[in-house]
Amino acid sequence: MRFVSKKQALEAIDADSGVSLLPVEPEDMWHAHNLIAIGDTLKAHAIRKVTTTSSTGSTMSDRIHTDLVIKVTSIFFDPAASSLHASGTVTQENAFVNVGQYHTLDLELNRPFTIWKSAGWDSVAMQTLKEALSDDKPEALVAIVMHEGLAHICLITDFRTVMKQRVESPVAKKQSSAKDTAGGMTVFYEKTLSTLLRAVDFANPRPILLASPGFVAQNFRAYIQSEAARRLDKRLQRMAKDAVVVHSSTGYIHSLNEILKSPEVQATMRDKKYTAETALMDQFYERLRKDDGRAWYGAKPVEKAVQEGAVGRGGGILLINNAFFRSMDIATRKKYVALVDKVKEDGGEAKILSSDHESGQRLDELGGIAAILTYPILDLDEDEDEDGHSLDVEESAEGSTVI
Repeated sequence: MRFVSKKQALEAIDADSGVSLLPVEPEDMWHAHNLIAIGDTLKAHAIRKVTTTSSTGSTMSDRIHTDLVIKVTSIFFDPAASSLHASGTVTQENAFVNVGQYHTLDLELNRPFTIWKSAGWDSVAMQTLKEALSDDKPEALVAIVMHEGLAHICLITDFRTVMKQRVESPVAKKQSSAKDTAGGMTVFYEKTLSTLLRAVDFANPRPILLASPGFVAQNFRAYIQSEAARRLDKRLQRMAKDAVVVHSSTGYIHSLNEILKSPEVQATMRDKKYTAETALMDQFYERLRKDDGRAWYGAKPVEKAVQEGAVGRGGGILLINNAFFRSMDIATRKKYVALVDKVKEDGGEAKILSSDHESGQRLDELGGIAAILTYPILDLDEDEDEDGHSLDVEESAEGSTVI
């Protein structure tokens, strides 16, 4: 996804801005689906059937290409076909349609659309837009194809490969001393690691694929492990643990094709793809089993915990389903945006899980919202009805949980 105009920038977007976007990859339709909510105003290309009546009384139908502006009342997304249909009532008339008429806009690749958010561009909408515009998607696979003195750092999604950085560093030839060669490789690994950390966001666990002829990739992983121990850096420890080493015929980027076709690599990376979200849900359920007052789910208990500052710095995590931010009720959306903002202000983490993924579906079973607290609270549900019910995405609910 990219801006239609090069003059448009994230920093210049305010609450009332209309943002014009151009989807260029099939996965961009998934991001558009997350971005467009019921109640938003959408402008896009449309084909409208227009019937005219001649002076003799005969009628003739024609299909007219035009641009329409609608207020969205329903959205349908087909992930298999990467197609997105937004239906609603026309808000701006032209020569072919009147205000209030109903139309369905079919968003297509390489055709721009413009969106105005009914609730304004709040923090969650801006984060969704930022992710849509970024090459570094959270689910993208990090791949490094390398050989002595050369590394290609790439991001791989289901639809494309983005080359982020090329790293080159001189390494002594074979006729040089082993000491010079080892020193050159250490400098190369150091340069590759520092470039990797600058080019890719490792704030959350993500799959890493290291590929090379010989033992270069394996030795690079060992270098990351040694640096993690030397620096006492948990992020590097996690990176080394998540890295999968495979053999490639060369250290050039074209070798990725043969690597990714390997059944072993496909199976391994598929299991690791949503490691972060799965790990968070596993962590929550582990807290739930401990019954220590630090794991809560349901709308009211979680809201109370957030307002008390218990989901903040020191390990607090808010888990919330993205369906809450697609609510027709602006007040409902604003309430959950405020929860996310409060957690971030307090120094905690706010993780928005997709209901399309296994982790988001597990969260749905808990009412779509849960939290890991920084300190135990044992009475968050004391005002709840004994038979509380789960949260519906279109309205606030009375769901409660006894830990």
